[in-house]
Amino acid sequence: MADYKEPLLVSEENKYNFDENCEGCQIQRHKAECPDVPWRHFFFIWVITLTAALPISSIFPFLYYMVRDFNIAKREEDVSFYAGFEGSAFMIGRTLTAVLWGMVADRYGRKPVMILSTLSVVIFNTMFGLSTNYWMALATRLLLGAFCGTLGPMRAYATEVSRREHQALGVAMMTSSWGIGLVIGPAIGGYLAQPADKFPSVFSQESIFGRFPYFLVSLVISIFAMFVFVLCFWLPETLHTCTLSAEGTVQNHSSDIEDADTEKLQNSKEGASNSWFSLLKNWPLMSTIIVYCVFQLHDMAYIEIFSLWTVSPKSVGGLSLSTEDVGQALAVAGIGLLFCQLLLYPFLERKLGPITVSRVGAVLSIALLSCYPFFENLRGTSLSLVVDLASAVKNVLSVSITTGLFLLQNRAVNQHQRGAANGLSLCIMSFCKALGPAAAGSLLSWAQTRQMANFLPGTHMVFFILNVVELLGFLMTYKPFLQKPAHEYC
Repeated sequence: MADYKEPLLVSEENKYNFDENCEGCQIQRHKAECPDVPWRHFFFIWVITLTAALPISSIFPFLYYMVRDFNIAKREEDVSFYAGFEGSAFMIGRTLTAVLWGMVADRYGRKPVMILSTLSVVIFNTMFGLSTNYWMALATRLLLGAFCGTLGPMRAYATEVSRREHQALGVAMMTSSWGIGLVIGPAIGGYLAQPADKFPSVFSQESIFGRFPYFLVSLVISIFAMFVFVLCFWLPETLHTCTLSAEGTVQNHSSDIEDADTEKLQNSKEGASNSWFSLLKNWPLMSTIIVYCVFQLHDMAYIEIFSLWTVSPKSVGGLSLSTEDVGQALAVAGIGLLFCQLLLYPFLERKLGPITVSRVGAVLSIALLSCYPFFENLRGTSLSLVVDLASAVKNVLSVSITTGLFLLQNRAVNQHQRGAANGLSLCIMSFCKALGPAAAGSLLSWAQTRQMANFLPGTHMVFFILNVVELLGFLMTYKPFLQKPAHEYC
């Protein structure tokens, strides 16, 4: 096994095999000659992933109030039901198009997909903030999800710009950015929603922010997305555009020496296996995707429940926190997530391996969630501190689980299948995430009507079911279900 900590030696003969007109070859050559961490590429990964994550999560602190303001729910208990479907609309849209975006990324490159996706955030996220009724909000969220093709290709990009010893850090950059987006987004939503009510000296009720109380949240995110859209034009492309041989290997470039020989042998065995349909036969890949989707179903349901439960009245089992309190809790979680993913996770992945880290995260998540129903007994500062701490720990554990599964997915396929593989993963995951908020909203709405039940009353039932899903994901990380690939691509 080659020592990946040393620069890969490239002979004078092999240097001339790189196609200078192919950006993928340039990236591959840089990886072969430079052992340093590609921080510039990681910066692109971080900001683009953050752009995709912010619109998803920013609505959760005010979703309850937004749906209530649309006057579509006839009872207080029905608000969570309608909010669940609006929270699911983004994921339904992404489910319909995720595989297509992955195939486009494999055909035309990662860069065009990033440019189009970030532009769609600017357009549809702004339209969402200007929604005048429930159905307009639902439609714009659906379109926002359908045109969000960033995440799948970006997973592939994170491993393609990194040498093997830096791949855990590269994927951790993406997952930390995603996780931070899922906590900064709610913080933005919590602090900036209904600005005319919170900051009457700055925003009047007659202004656009008074007539559209949730537009300021969308505007801030859209401005950031516009900045990233411009930045995407400087994004280096990793997909090889030079001539391919009949075996599917690049004729005019040399890869990392060990990986190039191994991949060529693997391709000669697989034949014309670049069709994304062949991915369905790749059980190491599919088993990882299924396990990942189970955990994502749990995480999306948790985010929806946490946001609705914390702001719900105590009369129905909630914590009666304000949107600012929820935003503060999730902002604190983002700080802890950034520290752990960039400093702690790469070390743990090297020592324990991605699967073990995911298992430990699942066990600790189950123990933590078992404590949530008892938070309602706390008051004041103690309640705020406990909610902040619990939210931070839960997000760190969730992202640590998915980071390891990302690594396994990308190492199970070669580069020219990686976009489609991640698109397939994103499609199935988005379907599970679409089920998550709708099911979570309905579950919470039902649980709030049974406060005096003898068996698991109120929110005890909600967090018990969340733990059942988490336990299922934990059990599926073991053989014979989860299998590691016989050959891991870098």
